[in-house]
Amino acid sequence: MLYNSLIVRVILLNILLMAVGIGIFTLINVRREQVHLIESNQVTANLLLATIEKSIFTAMKNGDSPQVQQIIEVVGKGDRLLNLRIFHPDGTILKSANPHEIGRQVNPSDFNVFKEGRSEATFRVNGRDALTVIRPILTDERCYLCHGVGRRVVGVLNMNFDLTETIQLLHESANVSFSSMLILISLFSLGITYILLRFVRKPIQEMTAKMAKVENGDLSVRLTPRNRDEMGQLMGSFNSMVDNLEQTKIELEKYHYQQMERADRLAAVGEMSTGIAHEIKNPLACISGAISVLADDYDVNDPRREVVTKVLEQINRLDKTATDLLAFGKPGTPEFSYVDINDLLKKTLFFVAQHPEARNVERILELTRELPPVWIDVKQIQQVFFNIIINAIQAMPEGGTLTLTTESVERDESEFVKVTIRDTGKGIDAEVLAKIFVPFFTTKTQGTGLGLPICRQLVEHNHGSIDVESSLQQGTTFSILLPAVTLSGDPTGVNYREPT
Repeated sequence: MLYNSLIVRVILLNILLMAVGIGIFTLINVRREQVHLIESNQVTANLLLATIEKSIFTAMKNGDSPQVQQIIEVVGKGDRLLNLRIFHPDGTILKSANPHEIGRQVNPSDFNVFKEGRSEATFRVNGRDALTVIRPILTDERCYLCHGVGRRVVGVLNMNFDLTETIQLLHESANVSFSSMLILISLFSLGITYILLRFVRKPIQEMTAKMAKVENGDLSVRLTPRNRDEMGQLMGSFNSMVDNLEQTKIELEKYHYQQMERADRLAAVGEMSTGIAHEIKNPLACISGAISVLADDYDVNDPRREVVTKVLEQINRLDKTATDLLAFGKPGTPEFSYVDINDLLKKTLFFVAQHPEARNVERILELTRELPPVWIDVKQIQQVFFNIIINAIQAMPEGGTLTLTTESVERDESEFVKVTIRDTGKGIDAEVLAKIFVPFFTTKTQGTGLGLPICRQLVEHNHGSIDVESSLQQGTTFSILLPAVTLSGDPTGVNYREPT
């Protein structure tokens, strides 16, 4: 659970990085100090061996062999020397600070250093770490009297220099370095942990708690920035966000209240419109019948007959308005059935073709074959198609192209049949486009503003949806989605899920 915390992961990562970094730095320093100490011991051993070598050479030059043994014994008693000897190139010890080993073979480690041509080596001697230094003793002109003519190795000076004290110093230095490393890591870890907990985790927890209150609807909460760092800026941004949310909430509540008032007014208007439409339609029918009878009494060339005809046109317009009010205020209950949408479009287009304004419009059908049937009220959807197609034709008074397409699409894991009605008219302005489905909104001088709202209402009653896109001088496209159905093995059954 702790690892799920971002702060814990940041702390652990910082500790790990510090441990690795400081650890590498400490190891490099310890190794460097080890090299320096070893080199210092090598210098000391070589200086000591050079001094011994000169003393021995002086004694040997004088032919005083016992003095050589004395020099080796005296010098070999030093605290840092484990042994000092001279051995023959074949390995036989000739002189030694330890007289008991004279005449024996030198130990293999020292002899191998000589045979391999090395001058120094480090290994254990008598259970102690030692630096072994080898110096071959070569003859020169001053030695020809005793050792014969020719330059050759007459002996090997071998010294074992004790490294125990050096190793102990190295261990103490390493312990101090690693202890310092642990102290530094601990101090840095505590410092980073405090900073992250105090200046990062605590503000985040405070913001999380306040965000939870905002999520529950309390927009009165605010944060108090304590510093001018990134957290302080984040808290300021949080306060600004909550201020904006609070203002938006107030505006939404106000807008919602206005919409509720408008909905109530529209509902009242709808009920009143339905009542008025009922009251108007019957008298209009009587008036229309009476006027029609009166028109028959006038001769065809009688000027009064034209007046009567105009009256009948206005009566018919009023009757259509009343019918639209009834349809919008109290739509009929859909009578669903399986419908082939392609056939329905062809039939609708046939009736539309009889319209006088359709003569200059080119009609294109792009119908997808083998579409699944749709589960709709055929009369209501045909009314929708008819109204939209008529509007499209009226949008192209100078002629144009009307394109009808069908296809099968999927939305939210449900299958739909999509019907697209596209014209090449003058298009609709964006401001007007946003209001075309608003009841009683119209740009026509003799329109009721209920045609498209009724279309949308009918499509939604058939579990579909309608959308529109338009650009000025580019035309308008209506897209209608209707739920498709798949017939099951049962001839009377259907696999159908009502779309959400």
